[in-house]
Amino acid sequence: MKNITLSVDEDVLDAVRIYAAERRTSVNGLVREYLSAIADHRRRAKEARARIAALSRMSTAVLGTRNWTRDDLHER
Repeated sequence: MKNITLSVDEDVLDAVRIYAAERRTSVNGLVREYLSAIADHRRRAKEARARIAALSRMSTAVLGTRNWTRDDLHER
């Protein structure tokens, strides 16, 4: 694990310490959890994009040549 140094306004830090204590964790724990969530979200998004691209390459769908007009789209 790596240590990092953050600069935070004292009032913000005081509020976050209270928030962390209410959740029985530390400011360090909150930051670690938040950064892990960001990294996990990015990883899952990357995997999803790769899966969509793979499915697209495997698709046998054919696009037609139909050009929709505004009236076609708003017909009642």
